[in-house]
Amino acid sequence: METAKPSNQQKKFSRRKEDFICSNCGRKVTGNGYTDHCSACLWSRHVDINPGDRAASCGGMMEPIGIEIENGKNIIHYRCQKCGFQHRVKALPDDNQEIIIDLSAISVNERKDS
Repeated sequence: METAKPSNQQKKFSRRKEDFICSNCGRKVTGNGYTDHCSACLWSRHVDINPGDRAASCGGMMEPIGIEIENGKNIIHYRCQKCGFQHRVKALPDDNQEIIIDLSAISVNERKDS
């Protein structure tokens, strides 16, 4: 199982502008180089080790499991349904606000343990 890097290590980021079809809801998503999830359903795929590198061999579905507010911004927490890898990303302005509200009612720690 891949694990997140310790917070004291700097992440490497590779910007990739890619369009994709969401494997969860089927929506066509137009990428902007920072797009890593579907704005309609918030689901993602486990394809990266470092953002944008496409080096993860898992390919599992990344379930949005909670929201945390950090410096006034919504942060989406994810868990891979296949291998359990967890990570978090900033929510985008066009993300489905109803789902963000629903996720914010669930403790991130509660969902991580289930």
